[in-house]
Amino acid sequence: MNRLADKVALVTGAASGLGRADARAMVEEGARVLLTDVNEAAGAEVAAQLNSLRAGCAAFMVHDVRDERRWEEATAECMRRFGALNILVNNAGVVVIATPETTTLEQFRFANAVMSEGVFLGCKAAIPAMRDCGGGSIINMSSVASHLGYPVFFAYGAAKGAVRAMTKSIAVHCQMNKYGIRCNSIHAGAIETPMVEQANAALGMKMQDYQAAPWGLGRPEDVAHLVVYLASDESRFVNGAELMIDNALTVQ
Repeated sequence: MNRLADKVALVTGAASGLGRADARAMVEEGARVLLTDVNEAAGAEVAAQLNSLRAGCAAFMVHDVRDERRWEEATAECMRRFGALNILVNNAGVVVIATPETTTLEQFRFANAVMSEGVFLGCKAAIPAMRDCGGGSIINMSSVASHLGYPVFFAYGAAKGAVRAMTKSIAVHCQMNKYGIRCNSIHAGAIETPMVEQANAALGMKMQDYQAAPWGLGRPEDVAHLVVYLASDESRFVNGAELMIDNALTVQ
């Protein structure tokens, strides 16, 4: 307990799935968290649930990660409400199901606007605030799709590949400028989330299909434990890394 005491986090896509699990795990370790999402009802409900665990530990705001102005408002809200910004979890994501031949330019731009441009804008907005707070940890959600070929998730894989590359440049930039900000990427395999379930359903698959595979199906908490570690001072020498959490899927 209290591995993240006195730290403030901003988590995007926090209304469900990995974002919700990340926010809860950090709150349980003493952090205060600003949750953001485009789903206002679900996001507000998650914040209320977290505040029932510890009063005043969580707040929610509607946030489209494609909107640069809204990113500025989100970082400012962290400072106004909690007085700091120490942790950023760029988690918001979408899945477009289409191959390289069937993906439309509109679909490709949409996926990359959310997951590539959204991460860029988040890091750009958060770095000055985190620097002024004495440093911190940026955690970018990439995917095993940045390492493996998934033709039906072509736009998703392209965006996650961009996140993988941006993470390393951000880590080096902050290190060279002595900001005290670390930046790492997480590459999860199949995790039991609503987004994965919906994507599978669209492809005529069931979650049991993943469970039957050798690598199985992970839980959101499996990723959240890694997020807590990267957010904490325990990982002070982990920087620019890509951490796989896929039960050996990518090495088979």
